[in-house]
Amino acid sequence: MKIDFEVYCCIPENGVLEGILDVHRVIFGTSDGVIEKIQNKPHLLFSVAFEGSKVIGYKIGYELTNEKFYSWLGGVDPDYRHLGVASKLMNIQHRYLENEGYKTVQTKTLNKWRSMLILNIKSGFDIRETYIDRHGNLKIVLEKELTKEEKR
Repeated sequence: MKIDFEVYCCIPENGVLEGILDVHRVIFGTSDGVIEKIQNKPHLLFSVAFEGSKVIGYKIGYELTNEKFYSWLGGVDPDYRHLGVASKLMNIQHRYLENEGYKTVQTKTLNKWRSMLILNIKSGFDIRETYIDRHGNLKIVLEKELTKEEKR
């Protein structure tokens, strides 16, 4: 199996975007509102994994400040997990951010997404805070300082 990766600095063309939304629906049960939300985000960045022309994973993020980036949405199709796709998507995103001059990347997750929480911690993120969101879920805020030495 050959997995390819692409980076998009704006909303990708419809075929790729539909593939991202398909993966999002498989993981989260819905993709309602995603299109509307991404249209209002500054300096969007999409990192996308493909097998052939099929989207199998993605990370979407946007700028919080000129030095801090927010890694917002992402996931890997369950049929393609445990192949290092999420780690590779994260590494691609972080290398791009370093090259663009960002100093910090932030993300949030829920305790129920344990594999993402563990990947973030293994990848150098620190837990900065926790809070209860408006739906009663415990949110975990993580941040990582980006440095040029971490390039792989």
